[in-house]
Amino acid sequence: MKRLGDGELEIMLAVWEAAGPVQSGYVHGRLLASRGWAQPAVITAMNRLVDKGFLTCEKRGRSSWYSPLISEGDYKAAEGRGLLDRLYGSSFTGMVAALYDGKAIGKEDLAALRQYLDELEER
Repeated sequence: MKRLGDGELEIMLAVWEAAGPVQSGYVHGRLLASRGWAQPAVITAMNRLVDKGFLTCEKRGRSSWYSPLISEGDYKAAEGRGLLDRLYGSSFTGMVAALYDGKAIGKEDLAALRQYLDELEER
């Protein structure tokens, strides 16, 4: 799966959040505060996401409606696996240790992770 750039990811997050087909104006409104992109730039970026296979575009009269072809969960799982492989040699323990040592996560996060892992074992 191809990786998304930061702007592309913001677009996809807006589309996934909508949970249904959206027009570029919806995405433009969602990104205006963070990106300040003009409407034509949003349309161009969304059409690139169509070309990359992340979105589909359906014409309804003069309007274009965009829907995701890849789910948010599938993309995040692939990116998470890639990050784990690239930066931590596929070691989940190494990743958690680095995040804890770097103070990116704290004891509360570790407790929540421990609880989650316990729940997984009980299934």
